Amino acid sequence: MKYMIMLYGSQRDFDAMATGGPEVAEMHAFMEKWNNDLIESGEFVDAKGLSAPVHARRISLKGGVPVVTDGPYPETQEVLVGYTIVETASFDRATEIAARLADTPGPEGEGQYVDVRPIMEHFDDMVE
Repeated sequence: MKYMIMLYGSQRDFDAMATGGPEVAEMHAFMEKWNNDLIESGEFVDAKGLSAPVHARRISLKGGVPVVTDGPYPETQEVLVGYTIVETASFDRATEIAARLADTPGPEGEGQYVDVRPIMEHFDDMVE
């Protein structure tokens, strides 16, 4: 089964990474090794990073009319910053892979976390 591992961060994290420095290089090296380990194990499917929250747009519907709000959003602390898709034998294995991200070096922020969710291949895969 395929699982999406979603990484979260904040605009502050992006700002800290933009300054560079040894911690950013260390973080990139860690993520490169993490991805390469998944490629070698045959569990890697895809991975992408997203641009900074300042480049996001949120679209909502108000009175039947789409309303576009440019980011970042002051009411939101964490945003999706990237994802990795893995194909593993179990949810426990996908969780084990995601847990390795707890040691990711880089800008330290409060409440850093990752989510792991099964990917539905078909509507019938929906689990309550």
